[in-house]
Amino acid sequence: MSRDSTPLPSALTPHPSSLIPHPSGVETLRWRDGRIELIDQRVLPARIDYLAFDSAEGVAQAIRDMVVRGAPAIGCAAAFGFALEARRFKALPRPDFIAGMERAFTLLARSRPTAVNLFWALERMRAVLEKAKEVSTEEIAERLLQEAQLILREDVQANRAMGKHGAVLLRDGSRVLTHCNAGALATAGHGTALGVIRSAVEDGKRVSVIAGETRPFLQGARLTAWELAQDGIPVTLITDNMAGHLMSRSEIDAVIVGADRVAANGDVANKIGTYMLAVLARRHEIPFYVAAPLSTFDLKLSSGDAIPIEERAPAEVRGFGDREWAPPGVAARNPAFDITPAALISALITETGVVKKPDRKKIAALFRK
Repeated sequence: MSRDSTPLPSALTPHPSSLIPHPSGVETLRWRDGRIELIDQRVLPARIDYLAFDSAEGVAQAIRDMVVRGAPAIGCAAAFGFALEARRFKALPRPDFIAGMERAFTLLARSRPTAVNLFWALERMRAVLEKAKEVSTEEIAERLLQEAQLILREDVQANRAMGKHGAVLLRDGSRVLTHCNAGALATAGHGTALGVIRSAVEDGKRVSVIAGETRPFLQGARLTAWELAQDGIPVTLITDNMAGHLMSRSEIDAVIVGADRVAANGDVANKIGTYMLAVLARRHEIPFYVAAPLSTFDLKLSSGDAIPIEERAPAEVRGFGDREWAPPGVAARNPAFDITPAALISALITETGVVKKPDRKKIAALFRK
């Protein structure tokens, strides 16, 4: 394992790769030799390392420690973590196998609270488990692996469809502000918000991107800027508190972000700072778009008020990596997400189409198609 990577007790040997030529083709996670390999997003863009895992415990810790991040990618990783545990337990008597799978479900479900794709993927995996009561545990393990692989493929397909639908919203020459990383690294491939931008470029449109750095974990500075630079899409990095200034000078034409959970009324949970950008965009009459697959929608929650907001370690705010810039012992808050009300969202971009001015009725209609 790399020297400055946080030790992961269930991680196996990392597999470094010297070159990934096109981030839209990045394998954020991949199945190799009976293990799931995750690109270590904590060390990008300085290094490209893959860490391999062979248990639900290892995958859950990788999710907690942000080796893998981004709602769709977390869901895919959790599905493979569940499948890994089935492979580990497949030789056990059936009662012990089922008990072990329930423990794996609980362990993975507790890894991060806000991104609903995690729970969506786990429920889908458990449904496969419950439908396979008449087959051997070895066959159940195989079916669970096939389901995890299907979830991965479907995520790429959904991102491609979102990109196609969303690309029509961007005119030639658009200057688009993004927040956090909603690209190939946050998904199984192509991306949600960045997928829209990539698809617009593929359509021949000249699109440039302004990437907010996204404190405190710097997903915009480290990940989004790297993805776009590798793709040859013009990108300019700014600190988060510069966005309003650029909007006031008419230097931003649209804002596109991803989402970690969408409530039944259209309220959206996304990386902390998203709400601030939505308010600024409304003030300056700039369209504010959210790109999210249907797996990110949680119809059980009536509004964003019910979405759990993860509070991460205060140390992430006091510094980054091994460097601290705040006074020792100073108090810090670190909510990882905030809620953007549906009233501030110009449109939701999904794999089935664009929902302009989202509300409860329009979102419900998405699931009747």
